[in-house]
Amino acid sequence: MSESITPERPLPRDPGEDNWVAAAVARRAADHSRVKESIVILDFGSQYSLLIARRVRECGVYCELLPHDAPFEAVADLNPRGFILSGGPSSVYNDDAPVAPSYVFESELPVLGICYGMQLLAQQLGGQVAPGARREYGPAIINVNETSSLFADLPSTLAVWMSHGDRVTDLPPGFRSLAHTTNSPHAVIADNHDHYGLQFHPEVVHTPQGPEILRNFLFNVCRAQGGWTARSILERAIEDVRRQVGEGRAICALSGGVDSSVAAAITHAAIGDRLTCVFVDNGVMRQGEPQQVQETFHRNLGIQLHFVDAGDRFLAGLAGITDPETKRKRIGETFVRVFEETAAEFGHIDHMIQGTTYPDVIESGQTASKGKTAQVIKTHHNVGGLPEDMVLRVVEPLRYLFKDEVRKVGLEVGLPQEIVGRQPFPGPGLAIRIIGEVTKEKVATLQAADAIVMEEITDAGLYDELWQAFAVLTDTRSVGVQGDFRTYGNVIALRAVTADDAMTADWARLPYDVLARISNRIVNEVRGVNRVVYDITSKPPGTIEWE
Repeated sequence: MSESITPERPLPRDPGEDNWVAAAVARRAADHSRVKESIVILDFGSQYSLLIARRVRECGVYCELLPHDAPFEAVADLNPRGFILSGGPSSVYNDDAPVAPSYVFESELPVLGICYGMQLLAQQLGGQVAPGARREYGPAIINVNETSSLFADLPSTLAVWMSHGDRVTDLPPGFRSLAHTTNSPHAVIADNHDHYGLQFHPEVVHTPQGPEILRNFLFNVCRAQGGWTARSILERAIEDVRRQVGEGRAICALSGGVDSSVAAAITHAAIGDRLTCVFVDNGVMRQGEPQQVQETFHRNLGIQLHFVDAGDRFLAGLAGITDPETKRKRIGETFVRVFEETAAEFGHIDHMIQGTTYPDVIESGQTASKGKTAQVIKTHHNVGGLPEDMVLRVVEPLRYLFKDEVRKVGLEVGLPQEIVGRQPFPGPGLAIRIIGEVTKEKVATLQAADAIVMEEITDAGLYDELWQAFAVLTDTRSVGVQGDFRTYGNVIALRAVTADDAMTADWARLPYDVLARISNRIVNEVRGVNRVVYDITSKPPGTIEWE
């Protein structure tokens, strides 16, 4: 059984890089690697790549999703126990098809190829891949030909989810078929060097026993130790913050949401009173939120909190702006300037703590391959919306965590449920829930409508069941009748979704009576609004926020 790469074991050499091995060993000789063990997932463009990472983490094993052409330097410090090659939209026999780096196979570590990753595994090791006579998209049944570590304690017939048009026609030398379907004679392949290929997707819910297959790969094949728990995440995060901040001081952009609150608590545990939290009222927060945040954090955290009223400044910067990306970037830049000015009031502070999470990084296009730009879905103000000339150095304790991991760490560090259980609220606030130009009058209208939504969702006992629920002030007006008078008022859109990590989401099937109460209250209590609509779009194709 293969072991993870260690300084005592010769590292595989990447041809053409003379000092590659020596540099890798030197970096890790003192056992200063960032993690004790990991699974490295190389992304070939699958829509499910991030879902693979979630499934591995759920098994208690740390992993990171890296671009398919990531250099070994990006991999070595992760102490990989094995590699997973994701699916992807390409055909491996095309001239421009992405390939796996040579170190994947030279490392002698276990490899699991999924869909395109399996076909890549087969072709790069000497097999053949060709278009299939029939495509397989959707549910399928695989029949296991041979017992193996990958299928330990699993039945010989499994329901799986297929999504492919190509298939392996000739196995590489030393490989054998472990399972087949009526259309794929090589649905699962393996050799005697812990190289496995799955033509189906074990990471999706449509493969019911997919988690067991992944768990078998992690623990039976890779011999991972696990231990990726809330406590271990917290300990690593505290250590990372101490290393980055050193003997310096830090300022935290505290919004009162889950992410910034957990980031602040971790940093306080790491550097104590050398952290100053700053709460900025940007003028586009929920009704009564500035007062609520100040009260909550004074009572629960014991962290020094400095309040800055910058609402007029933010609104002035948004005047005339209607483009969503420009709004986000303008807000991000204003945030940084406010923090830089505030930091100067406390003496020398050179670090800024932010609650950036892994989905923020992915959506903002920060996982690009070798300088190429990944597709930007939307710029998160604390990822892609920061100005290049900012003075403060950003520290992100949650950068590689999913939201559910953030919540668990929050409880571990001692935050109360009322903070940890809060629904996500966007950094740019209500500015991206107002379609078109943001004005003080529009903010007041949306605040009133949003407060009604939150009250009714909470009173109905639905708050904890939803990922997010909120109101959007659209740029549409409609004709209505109120008290025998014709009105021409604003349209409010309601949005409520369920999700596990915000990378995908489904619209919530709210009870009709709840929707009716919300609509009735908004049109009667919020001046200038005469129509309410409900958004039933999932993500994808939509996003959770409208802008």
